[in-house]
Amino acid sequence: MQESRRCAFTILEVMIALAIFFACTFGILALVSQSLRQARALRPINMDARSAIALLSLTNQLAEGPIPLEIVEAFQRENPDFALMGEIRQVDTNGLFQVDFVVGNASSGYERSAITVNSSVLLFRPRSQQTGLGPTIRPPRMR
Repeated sequence: MQESRRCAFTILEVMIALAIFFACTFGILALVSQSLRQARALRPINMDARSAIALLSLTNQLAEGPIPLEIVEAFQRENPDFALMGEIRQVDTNGLFQVDFVVGNASSGYERSAITVNSSVLLFRPRSQQTGLGPTIRPPRMR
C-alpha cells in the first residue's frame, strides 16, 4: 500500500505566521500614528484676538489705557497657551477708539514668541468718557 501524504501547514505554523503578521501590522500602525502626531506638532497655530475683541465689543464704555484685566483673564482662560496685551486709545472726540491687540505664546513671552499676532480694531463708544483731544472741527476754506 502506498501511503498518501498530505501537504499542509500545521496549526503551530499557522499561529506563528499570524503572530508575525500582527506584530508587523501593529508596528506599522504605531509608526503611522507617531508620524501623524509629529506632523500635527509642526503645524503652526493661527491665533488671533477675535475672542478678546468680541469680549471688548460687549462693553458700553471704554477708557484709554491698557486692555481691562477681566478681558485679559477671560482670554487666557479660553486660550491657556497664549497671552494677550494691548492698548486702548481714543482716536477722535466723537467716541471712536482704536484698540491694538498683541497675542503671543505665553511660554516664550511677547518679544521672542514664535507666534505673535498684532491686531487692531476701531470701536465706536459714544458713552465713554472723553479725553482732552480737542475739537476736530476745521475752519471753513476761503474761496
